[in-house]
Amino acid sequence: MSVDRSTDRSTGGTSRATDSPATRLQALFEGHRLTPTQRRIAHSMVRRAADVPFLSSVELAELAGVSQPSVTRFAVALGFDGYPALRKHLREVVPAEPAAEAGSYNEYQQAVEAEIENLKHLAELLSDPRPVQRAGRILAASRPLPVLGLRAAASQAYGFAYFAAKVHPDVRLLHEGGTMIHDRIDAAVRAGATALLCFALPRHPREVVDTLAYAKEAGLTVVTVADSAFAPVARHSDLLLPAAVGTGLAFDTACAPMLLGRVLLEALCDDLPQAQARLEEFDANAAARGLFVE
Repeated sequence: MSVDRSTDRSTGGTSRATDSPATRLQALFEGHRLTPTQRRIAHSMVRRAADVPFLSSVELAELAGVSQPSVTRFAVALGFDGYPALRKHLREVVPAEPAAEAGSYNEYQQAVEAEIENLKHLAELLSDPRPVQRAGRILAASRPLPVLGLRAAASQAYGFAYFAAKVHPDVRLLHEGGTMIHDRIDAAVRAGATALLCFALPRHPREVVDTLAYAKEAGLTVVTVADSAFAPVARHSDLLLPAAVGTGLAFDTACAPMLLGRVLLEALCDDLPQAQARLEEFDANAAARGLFVE
């Protein structure tokens, strides 16, 4: 589900994805002001939507990496008397069987299986294409288009900017932090930018949050691809598109955010009338230069 901070007039309001267990859980958390610890619990619950109704408070605490009292306070923050009441409610609104055990999978296979689940969840969210289509319209209309991604998210931003530059007339990659980044945003705004695309992945650098806050103050509409609707960047994003990362290996894996970036590219092309002509021109030039080995 996208977190849309503004109203999409073409659809009559904020759109909602398919009625899956994950989106029903997401709906339960909307409208509540959650602490960072509580957002972590909520994120863990969404990722394991099929299992959550069957977990004890201790098991949920272990899953989220928090204390058991934190789970109890989380349930109270949602308006329940305690975790047992929350779990009873979950069994009513999220009827699902426990996920199959990983069985004999080794740790590498388990990491792959977890990424497959992340991609399945992304596919569920994309059953409602309107948030991505709206993001495509916003990004296509911005000339220039700044694309932000620092540290772990730098490669996602670079990949998007590389392909977007083939169809968009002015893409500006912001993948190195430091004191110059605000200057580059100011320059983009002076040149006519109306939006900024951000890729935000854990661990979330404070500089990304500060930069998005600055971009908002500068008048830019912020579209963000993040690992969770509860990520720290959410409060500075006008339209947030979540795609979970895998955490089973020493370093996070980001197949779903990468694929969502490619989906955004498709939506961007749909709103750029000259996109196909630009691609054909590039292919012709590449062939004339012998750029690629056939």
